[in-house]
Amino acid sequence: MSQKTKSKLVVLISDAGTGTNLQAIIDGIETKKINAEISAVISDVANSLGLERARKHNLKIEICGTKESLLPILQNLSPDYICLAGWKQIILDEVILIYPNKILNLHPGLIPDTDNGSIKNPDGTDALWNKGMLANKAVGNFLDHQNTYAGSSIHFLTLNFDFGPVLARTFEKVIEHDNVESLYSRLKKKENKMFVEVLEKLCQ
Repeated sequence: MSQKTKSKLVVLISDAGTGTNLQAIIDGIETKKINAEISAVISDVANSLGLERARKHNLKIEICGTKESLLPILQNLSPDYICLAGWKQIILDEVILIYPNKILNLHPGLIPDTDNGSIKNPDGTDALWNKGMLANKAVGNFLDHQNTYAGSSIHFLTLNFDFGPVLARTFEKVIEHDNVESLYSRLKKKENKMFVEVLEKLCQ
């Protein structure tokens, strides 16, 4: 039996993080959990910490300084899936329309299945969507609202901002004396694992 062709991934990063999701994807590929290869790592700036991880693993690197430059780069790479792993630039509508159900976004909140719906935490309390919030602000919002759980979702990007078909969600219980740093450090580990699990299913 011939081996299934590996999916081609492109991972988009920025200087907003340290590249842990990129590293999780790399590790998932190297341990053969994900049947894929990374065609390129794209960063919006040349000094992203994640680029050091890309160089260490001899991955192709592209610098995309403007949102308008992204589509030509992607079309040249012909990816099966595009993984947003801390990407800060706005993804233009034309990119979303050309790659439907191909752009994976990690959102620091619990996205519902319908745009007027809601999600429950494991204890039955209402979860927070955190629509329009970036990571640190979103984690702080869990604490400000005294939520019992924080959480993140991976979804396909759509024209509806911070909403689209949800592929996975993860929850992290808020404990006494948590701050943004302590809570996010635990949630981040679950996010890394979730990204690998989603790609493992998609790239079967």
